[in-house]
Amino acid sequence: MIRTQVQLSESQMQQLKDLARRRGVPVAALVREGADLVIRSSGILDEGQRRRRAMSAAGKFHSGHKDLAGAHDRHLAEALRG
Repeated sequence: MIRTQVQLSESQMQQLKDLARRRGVPVAALVREGADLVIRSSGILDEGQRRRRAMSAAGKFHSGHKDLAGAHDRHLAEALRG
């Protein structure tokens, strides 16, 4: 872990302390959870996430072409022409 310093309003800190007490976790855990939420909602994916998405999509779609593996450049060019 990397130690960092953030500035919070008094209200934010009090609410975090209250929530931490109710959950039985440190305030730092809530801050990390909040950071994760912001990162996930930004739509930015790290390389591992991109790989997992690509691998999960592989083979799920059908092109309708039986020669796609051997002639994929031609099919791609046709598709890009519209």
